[in-house]
Amino acid sequence: MKVLILNGSPRKNGNISKLLAHEKEKIKAKNPDCQFFIENVSDLKFNFCSGCMSCRSKGKCIYPYDDAHRVAEEINDCQLIIVGTPVYWGNMNGKLKCLFDRMVGVLMKESKFGIPLPMHKGKKAIIVTSCTTPFPFNYLCGQTSGAIRSLKEILKSSGFRVIKTINRSNTKKQNKIIFNIRKVS
Repeated sequence: MKVLILNGSPRKNGNISKLLAHEKEKIKAKNPDCQFFIENVSDLKFNFCSGCMSCRSKGKCIYPYDDAHRVAEEINDCQLIIVGTPVYWGNMNGKLKCLFDRMVGVLMKESKFGIPLPMHKGKKAIIVTSCTTPFPFNYLCGQTSGAIRSLKEILKSSGFRVIKTINRSNTKKQNKIIFNIRKVS
């Protein structure tokens, strides 16, 4: 099984990186033959989406080849994607959002009526977030819940089935990782 890990955090040794490493080890223990591909989104070089919508008909972005194209190829090849992001203003990291904007053409296509059609049915996804807001206010005030909602929208619209969400809240006060894990049915 091929697993793509998208680390949306600019901090290479931050909470998201630790949570992603922990999840990777859990998967590796159950499936030792897994191949892992890790992308640190903050290191990627790509242009912002211009909203031309050509990708919907062509199946890929029309910009010259860059890291967004390469990550799109990895998404096509993976069976599981793990997306990690710190929560910024109730949403995912901006560069991660820009990356997803660039990959619309490989995530979904359109019917002749303009209805989005998912291209990754049967694949699974895990969402990992962290934020400074303490539990349960991270959910009640829309911080963690906003980031998870945004990522679920992208992943589910692309055909991925979100099987788990993991969150670490109250990162300002806590030095140890505390997991709020929600299995999704």
